[in-house]
Amino acid sequence: MASVTSLSDNVQQHLASALAATLPEAAGADPLLRRSDRADFQANGILALAKKAKSNPRELATQVVDRVVTGDVIKDVEVSGPGFLNITVADKAITANLAARYADDTGRLGVPTAADPGTTVIDYAQPNVAKEMHVGHLRSAVIGDSVAQLLEFTGENVIRRHHIGDWGTQFGMLIQYLDEHPHELDHKDDQVTGEEAMSNLGRLYKAARKKFDSDEEFKTRARRRVVDLQAGDPHTLAMWQKFVDESKIYFFSVFEKLDMEIRDADIVGESGYNDMLAETCRLLEESGVAVRSEGALCVFFDDIKGPDGKPVPLIVQKSDGGYGYAATDLSAIRDRVFNLKANTLLYVVDARQALHFRMVFETARRAGWLGDDVTAVQLAFGTVLGKDGKPFKTREGETVRLVDLLDEAIDRASAVVREKAQDLSEEEIAERGTQVGIGAVKYADLSTSANRDYKFDLDQMVSLNGDTSVYLQYAYARIQSILRKAGEVRPAAHPELPLADAERALGLHLDSFAETVREAAAEYAPHKLAAYLYQVASLFTTFYDKCPVLRAETPEQVENRLFLSDLTARTLHQGMTLLGIRTPEKL
Repeated sequence: MASVTSLSDNVQQHLASALAATLPEAAGADPLLRRSDRADFQANGILALAKKAKSNPRELATQVVDRVVTGDVIKDVEVSGPGFLNITVADKAITANLAARYADDTGRLGVPTAADPGTTVIDYAQPNVAKEMHVGHLRSAVIGDSVAQLLEFTGENVIRRHHIGDWGTQFGMLIQYLDEHPHELDHKDDQVTGEEAMSNLGRLYKAARKKFDSDEEFKTRARRRVVDLQAGDPHTLAMWQKFVDESKIYFFSVFEKLDMEIRDADIVGESGYNDMLAETCRLLEESGVAVRSEGALCVFFDDIKGPDGKPVPLIVQKSDGGYGYAATDLSAIRDRVFNLKANTLLYVVDARQALHFRMVFETARRAGWLGDDVTAVQLAFGTVLGKDGKPFKTREGETVRLVDLLDEAIDRASAVVREKAQDLSEEEIAERGTQVGIGAVKYADLSTSANRDYKFDLDQMVSLNGDTSVYLQYAYARIQSILRKAGEVRPAAHPELPLADAERALGLHLDSFAETVREAAAEYAPHKLAAYLYQVASLFTTFYDKCPVLRAETPEQVENRLFLSDLTARTLHQGMTLLGIRTPEKL
């Protein structure tokens, strides 16, 4: 099935033809069409064109109106104000266009894919080995997952990368402790839960830390172990692998709870670039991009200075020969550009890392690794705040464990589902409660622009009123209920029928799904899709209140309203899927 041209694109083409016929030098000019509360669409591009042509905008607008072809698509067009055009679309065109979307048997609702897709490597969801995931890990995972799905849906070739923290000096202490207490990570059964894996790691970490801080001889052995690890000693690497494997059991359990697919092949941690570090440093030093300063290999920038006014360098290699994060990040860029052939490198990383990435990207540009054909972007996200507006912490001032947060969301949502449930079994309530709770957490995150902080307020998140995923999920479930009640009557489009105001408003909004997806993907802005879907649900609520569906006046009108309802449900389902949120059939 080919993609469907949206009504706004169709209207735009009609206007562009009329413009070019009126003012030949305006061929190809943008009529600047947008939705309007005065008509279906308003075009205000004539003002700028008239200024350029030194003519009266209102007169030019009147001439354009005379040349606009009205009929099947545009019902009426009139001049308003200083030279705006107010355009009303024919009811028939709205229904016919939606019918074309409805008939798309690929399930894409007529959304086109990019003609010349590129390759994007997206780096998101980066937990640390042997450490508990906390609320700070939530946003990278949720935003990254949605952006990856949006890009894939528009046809981009997407390669996911989870740059986990799996290397560094702390492993010397852990490996040495495990070597001296070899049964600490043993499992009682074959089946080990994520919770059990994390408690094993947590217990071992605390014991190793205590010994490291109190026993000088152990500290010396642990530091020697770091050297063995970096030198690739087989026994030490095997011990290190145990920590990585145990951590993955835990990571996968958390991502599963978040209803997110993380594939093992996509996890390429810091250790994945070890073999490239020395060469990265050599290339930077030989090209003069990096210089030795007090024994360390540094890159300096004119515009980056510390509070004392002295330049702050990016340290690629420390004076003791150890490598910092910069060496790993620069090696990852080389891998992603030259091996994975990426056109775009996208990093979903906390806004507090902005300076680091600015320096890394600039270094890679100077080295010639980021050419004109490669874009590197940090999709920086803000902090999760508590209700008090301060960074989210427990009452004791500890960082909040991600698992506890998700469990509480599921508990709250299950209570809401139970209260509303009419014919759901306990098992169904538990399943829906999970889908609603996880959906609520994701939607609260995704409906806020990524670079802003947001307040984590579970009461608000699971509320049935307001801009929440539960509101959208209930709208979807309500439509499924209407379709079930319709029994033998099938949804069918009837373009010959006139539309009520609430039907037109819903129909015109449904038709802009493709544009919204395109914009959200191009700008890495899932919040634009979330805002669109909330509007879909709101417009459907108004339509449902004002236009009887199953009790409409004629059989054709019943079918047409069922068709509008079903297309609304499909749009909600597809849009929510791109946000990583489930739409239960019954609630």
